[in-house]
Order: sequence, then structure tokens, then C-alpha cells
Amino acid sequence: MTSDEARKMEVQGSSPHALDIMADVDGTDPAKAPEKLGLSGTVIVATAIMPYKFTFGKGEWEISPRRGNSALNSSFSHLTSGTAWKTVIVGWPGEVAASVGNRNVEKEHQAAGGQASAAPIQSVTASSYQQHSAELEQDVVISKQDRTNLEEKLSNYGDGLGSRIVPVWVAGDKDGDVKTGDVTLKDQNRWVDYAQREIWPTFHYLLREPTDGRKERTWWSDYIKFNQAFADKIVEVYKPGDIIWVHDYQLLLVPSMLRQKLSSAFISFFLHSPFPSSEFFRCMTKRKELLAGILGSNQIGFQSYAYAKHFISSCTRVLGFESSGNGVDAYGAHVAVDVFPIGIDAAKVDKDSHNNNIDEKMQAIRELAAGKKIIVGRDRLDSVRGVVQKLRAFEMFLEIYPEWRDKVILIQVTSPSVSEGPKVEHQVSELVAHINGTYGSIHFSPVQHFPQYLSQDEYYALLRVADLGLITSVRDGMNTTSLEYVVCQKENHGPVILSEFTGTAGSLCDAFQVNPWDYRGVAEAINTCLSLSPAKKEELHSKLYQHVTTNNVQNWTNRFLKGLLTNLASHDQSQATPQLDRQLVLDQYNRATRRLFMFDYDGTLTPIVKDPHAAIPTDKIIRTIKKLASDPQNNVWIVSGRDQAFLEQWMGDIAELGFSAEHGSFVRRPRSSEWVNLTEKFDMTWQKDVVDIFQYYTERTQGSFIERKRCALTWHYRRADPDYGAFQARECQSHLENTVMQKYDVEVMTGKANLEVRPTFVNKGEIAKKLVAEYPDDAKPDFVLCLGDDTTDEDMFRALRRSTLPAEHVFAVTIGASTKMTLASWHLQEPADVVDTVGLLIGTVPESEEASATAESGEGKAEEGAQE
Repeated sequence: MTSDEARKMEVQGSSPHALDIMADVDGTDPAKAPEKLGLSGTVIVATAIMPYKFTFGKGEWEISPRRGNSALNSSFSHLTSGTAWKTVIVGWPGEVAASVGNRNVEKEHQAAGGQASAAPIQSVTASSYQQHSAELEQDVVISKQDRTNLEEKLSNYGDGLGSRIVPVWVAGDKDGDVKTGDVTLKDQNRWVDYAQREIWPTFHYLLREPTDGRKERTWWSDYIKFNQAFADKIVEVYKPGDIIWVHDYQLLLVPSMLRQKLSSAFISFFLHSPFPSSEFFRCMTKRKELLAGILGSNQIGFQSYAYAKHFISSCTRVLGFESSGNGVDAYGAHVAVDVFPIGIDAAKVDKDSHNNNIDEKMQAIRELAAGKKIIVGRDRLDSVRGVVQKLRAFEMFLEIYPEWRDKVILIQVTSPSVSEGPKVEHQVSELVAHINGTYGSIHFSPVQHFPQYLSQDEYYALLRVADLGLITSVRDGMNTTSLEYVVCQKENHGPVILSEFTGTAGSLCDAFQVNPWDYRGVAEAINTCLSLSPAKKEELHSKLYQHVTTNNVQNWTNRFLKGLLTNLASHDQSQATPQLDRQLVLDQYNRATRRLFMFDYDGTLTPIVKDPHAAIPTDKIIRTIKKLASDPQNNVWIVSGRDQAFLEQWMGDIAELGFSAEHGSFVRRPRSSEWVNLTEKFDMTWQKDVVDIFQYYTERTQGSFIERKRCALTWHYRRADPDYGAFQARECQSHLENTVMQKYDVEVMTGKANLEVRPTFVNKGEIAKKLVAEYPDDAKPDFVLCLGDDTTDEDMFRALRRSTLPAEHVFAVTIGASTKMTLASWHLQEPADVVDTVGLLIGTVPESEEASATAESGEGKAEEGAQE
């Protein structure tokens, strides 16, 4: 066991085998989870859009499968039929279509999307899709009984996606009451406008043109209402012990909304899209709200390590939260962040891709290709899907490898884009015409472009018949087409070229990975793949096939739930510091006659801010501390790393207050104006060496600065880049330990975004021991409240632990997350809670109000900054 691990055991009181009970945890069986979690055996899954489409008319509902999200739907099915969990799916019905007379608009729309036909690929244009979409936008009036009927019909639908399926209805303020009356569904897509027009583009590194912000404010208001409707519905169906699993960027606010109403619920979130770098994410005007929304979760999952790293970095840079490689400490709790690459239902894809109709279509495609090599691509017409890059790379391939001309055909299928269709479609059409005009003839076109939806049989026929799969997304989440292609190629062993910017790239290591912006590199990869020997193709495919069939969506579902249960159980053990029992504190305070208070300053009485000089106490803090100190039975001290000048300037007028400055180097006793230097006989020549080292790192770390105190020196990097500042601090600390500490009796203390060098005998623990020792042996303090927020305050907590004071008389309280490593016995979430607790003791905060504040303690404000 390392020294760090040993210290953690000392601090937390855990045994080295504390997590052994998790060895038998199985994501498929809630009965194998620790009993202390009290699981109900139900998973509530929240998905922005249900796996079905709905048509309504004359009081009757028609239900049909919805295109897309096949992997997620397979996960739902696995939860219901392949595990011991009960499943409740909570989802928005999407745009409900109206039955017009005897016409079913939805069925017409589906027919337009390309159903099975004799042709290899039925020709349907994007414009036909748009015409039918317009018909789907008609207003639909639905009564409460109609909504009840739909839920009952869904419960009997019988396709095994969920034990229970609960629709979430959302309507405008003037469109009816979704709880009790008729509802008019109109302009239904407005509820996801913010998600589609703001979040999705930003998460895919697309910046929109500047506007006056009016539309965005409306979209944001609708987004909040949409998320609140989901939270309210989940609370309605929730039972204690249920696990809540929220999916994707349309519902980023739901976790925090749930946390406010269900403080002890088990909430998880998975993002299916990419998460951008913090530099790009910071461009969003609602960046703080979105991050705070996700951080209501116990566990957050991402497709790749890069996305998880970006999210953690954003939480540090935007909200100022402390973080590590495996999570974020936010609002008094540790939020686990992990990577769970999603898979597909490989067995279902294998089964669905083999039937007689598909065989016929494969033969028709071969006849279309006339013996030529077939490269396939299927993408949506969004700029991030890389269709333009694909075509340019294919053009370069034909240019630099003339031997392949008239021997290769690219079949590119594109489905319409939600927002970028006309612009990108125009580019694609021009490129297709240019390539065909340059390298084709009257009898042959090297690019066959089909702007349409494909039926399932057409899609699988295309994947099976291909000699090469080509995916050139410039930014993508988890591209399931690549996974489905691998399964469909189990006979043909066709290789796949995959953009390194897709979420799948990290999983499919044996695919040919390319930079889609490097057209020549992609062209060379195409040539390499088409020239592979059958043996080499089979070797590469066998590795890909093994990965895809092993890491399927069932495995993903199990791993995500196992990860959640592991995190819940590990943080539920003795590692968590309980929230301060304020009633217990009040009772002991009222019984006591000799009370000792020790307050840290930064991060305890006042929030941490980027500029140390801006951390001034509010009038409320001054009034509260002054009234507390005015009681003759109270001995109140500020034990801080601040210097004398700062403490005197802002709190020196409180005569009854005692001060310890610079971590115990200087002391000013109550009702005295004289400061006593406890280090005046100590050799201070070490400071010159430290200043030289600090100056070296200050010059190389933009935003850092040196704070000179009389007995200590502090190097702050709170204004620097968080990652680079932390790196430089580690280098600086190592430098100090190998030089100054070898020559002088000093120590290096790490604080919140700072390093401090001070004499070894100077620390807050020594002051705490002195204050307790000043009481006679037969009249020791019968109430001690000690509060601090960082590592320097642990010395006080340690001194109190080693004292002979009865444990029930001592309240050592750390400020911050309940999961951080500490010697304190209790925790409070933020400085405002400290002031409210003292207010309770002195009678300025009523007990009823304090109880209400305690119940809402999960709601905190993100502070911009980081350290004392």
C-alpha cells in the first residue's frame, strides 16, 4: 500500500478491502447489488423521442416503429427481456401526425421514405420528404382520455421495448392543460429547437452566425419547459430505489431538475453525441446552466475518453469545480465521469440482414455496378457528416490512380438534414456532377447519389454487397453504420475506412482510420483497401467482427449499469462525510457554557474568488460573527492564511474576535490590538531562495503571481489556465522539495490553486492545540465548532481528533463535497451554509427556515475560481 493510500485509509476509516463487495455486482441483476442501496429493481429510462411514431384521428391511435436509434432501442429491449430489471420508458411522442379523412399522412410519409420494391434502391428525392413533413405539422387536438388510451395501448403493444411506456406531453401556455384537459399540439418541433439549433451544432464544432438573440431566448425557454415536463413525469412514476437513466443532449437539464425534487435518487446520464473542447463549449451563452444540469447526475457516460476529458475540463474552467480524471466534485457530491462506447445488437443485425428479399436487391445492385468494385456511404446531409470531403477524396483517388477509373463505383445515399439540407445538398450535387462529368461517360457514372431514406432491406443489401465502406465524418458521436457494416461483411470481408473524428474510431482500431480533411490520405487509403489480398481482408475483418459482436449494445447496457452501481456503492461506504446535523449542533450549543469557535476565512466564510483581494466579507457575515463573538461564553477565532493587514481591515473592528494570521504565524487575542509574532526568532533567509523559484515559475505561467507574507510565501495560479497551472505547480513543488526543503526547516503546502512555503512548526493545528490548552483541565470547552475547506485546515481537524475532548462536544466541519478526503466528521456544502448555521445558533435564522435550507442544500451556485 502506498503512503497516499495509507493516508486515505486513515482519513476515511476505510479498510483496504472496502470495495471487495462489488466483485459480484452484475449490471443485469439488481439483486446482486449491495443491500444498502435499497434498489427497487426498476430502471426509468428518459429518452427525448420515443421509439415509435404516432398518428391520431377520430379518437384512434396508430403506432408504427420510428426510424433511427436502433442501438438505443435494442438497449431498451435488452433491459426488458435480457435482464432482471423492470423498465419504464419515459419519452416524448415527437410530432404526432393527423389522420386526414381516410388518408393516413404518416403512412404516406413512410411510403415516400422508400419501402421494399423491386428496384435495388427506390428513387425518392429529399423534396418529397419535405412535402410530407409539412403535412405532419397540422394541429392535433388530444383529450385527457385520448392520452390515457395511448398509454394503455402502448402497454399492450408487445414488442418488448419496455415494461411500461409513459408519454411526456408538452404544450404551450395557451394550448391547453396537459394534466387535466384537452391539448392542442401545434408547432410541435419547437420543443427541440434549442437542442437542434444550438446544442447539436456546438457539440459538433459548428458556430452559428451572430443574431440579436431573440429567437434563442424563445428556444431556451421552450427547452427549459421541455426538460421540466420530463422531470415532472419521472417524479410522477418514480419510486424509492428506482434508477433513472437520462439520454442525450435534448435532456441536459433533467438531472439537476430531478435532484432538486429527489435528492437521494440514483440518477445517471449518457451523452450519445460528441462533447466539444472547453474552448469551444465556452462559446455557448447557457454554458453554466447546461453543465449544472448534467451535474445533477451520480454518473455521466460518454462515447470516448476525449469527450469525457472535454466535459471535465469544461466543469473546471467554466464552473471552477475541482475535478480528477474520473469525475467532478460539484454541489457537495462526487459526480463520476466514465467512458462507455455504445455497440449495436449484432445478432439482430446479422439476422435482419439475411433474407431472400435482400439477396434479390444485392443482385440488382451488382447488375447496376456491372462487375465494378463497390464503395458505399450512407450519411445525413449535414456538414459534419463529411459527404463533401468524401466526394473530394474520391475525386482525388480517381485522379492519382487512373488504373481504377471505370473499375470503381461510389454509391452514396444521403438522408435529408434537419437544418443544413439545401446548402450542403447544393455542394454535393455540384461535386457529383463534376466527378461524373470528368471521369464518367454516357454509359457510366462513377458516383451514384441517392438523396433519400432507405428501407431496412435496401440498407442491409447495400452494406452486404459493398467491397469497401467509406465513412468520412468530420465530427460524429458513435457512428453505428460502421458497426453494422462489419457485421454485414462477415461473408465478403470488405474493409472499412473510418474517420478518426468519429466516436467509433477509438473502438475499431483495425479499421483504416483517416483524416477526412486530408483528401490525398483518404485516396491512398481507398487504393490500399481495394488492393488488399483476400487473406489480409479476412484477417482484418475477423478482428473487427470479434470486437463488434463482443462489445454489443447488451454489453454496453450491462457495463453502464454496473458502473453506476459500483460508483453508488463505493461512495456510499465510509468514504462520504455526512452533512452537518444542525439540530445536534444547536442542542449542544444551548447546553454548553464554554464554547470555542475556529473559522477559516477563504472558502469557509467567503466564497473562493479569482482575485484574493475581492474576497471581502458581506455585511451579513460581519453582523453574524459580531453577534456570535459578543456572547461572553463564546471564544471566537478567525484562523486564516491571510495576513494581518487584510484581517484587520475587514474584521478588525470586532473587538471580541481573536485572529490567527498566516496559518498561525501571528496572533491577535480578543480585546487586544497587539499582534504577537510567533516566528520572530526563526531564521527567514529561506525566503530569498523561495522567491527566486517562485519568480521562475511566475515568468513561465501566465496569470500566476506571488503573495508575500511576513512568515510565508504563496504562489497563486488561480488566474492561470487550470491544467497548465496545476502542471506547473507540481513542477514547482518538486523543485522546492529538492532544494529549499533540503536546506531549511520549512514545508510546502498545497492549497486551492496555490503553493505555500512556511516554517514547519507554523500551522493551524498548532493554533488549535494552543486554544484548547488555554482552558483549565477541569473546565475544558464543552462545545467546539471548527470549520475549514482545504488541506491547511486538516491540521486543525487532526489536532482536535487527537485531543482529549469528548467527541460529542467537537464538531469538525469541512466545506465542500461530502466525498473529498478529510479528517473532519461533518461537511457543509458552501460558505452560505456556514453563515446560516451560525445564524441558527445566535437566533438570527429561525429553525423552520434552517430546516428548509437544509432540505434544499443540493442546490448550489457555481463559483468562478478556485483556491485560498
